[in-house]
Amino acid sequence: MAQRAGSRPSTTAKIPHSQTNQQPADAHFLTQVLDEAASWPDVVQGASGISVEGARALSLADGVAGGLPEAFMVGREFCHGHAQGDYSLHMTLPLELVDAIDASGWIEPHFLVLTGQLPRTHVMVYAPRDGQEVAVVTGLVRASYEFARGLAQA
Repeated sequence: MAQRAGSRPSTTAKIPHSQTNQQPADAHFLTQVLDEAASWPDVVQGASGISVEGARALSLADGVAGGLPEAFMVGREFCHGHAQGDYSLHMTLPLELVDAIDASGWIEPHFLVLTGQLPRTHVMVYAPRDGQEVAVVTGLVRASYEFARGLAQA
């Protein structure tokens, strides 16, 4: 995985877990990522069952076989894009990817992972800031989707 440009953004260590700087001007790039993922088979886009008001979630459709419980945040939700001026995402990723992607500067563990309240599969993906970052983040959402589908193991 290519290294993310620049330093890591600042984030909070409280609910809601948010990215506090290095944000794009608006939700345009995040919308591109979420709209692309919503076009994939068996993905339903809707309101998040766990995030802030206005957050857009990606979930597996009902009746579709899914992966392990660690592949989901709540219900069948495997990813959500934030709202209210924070354009980062939360998602689940298989452990085989987490360390390498973290080392490349694209993600950090959800702060509740550090307290043992969530499995290590739960991560924050920093907000995409340009078209190249949209492609990388879309690839990460694809990995989360495949994990939710049971195509990758924790």
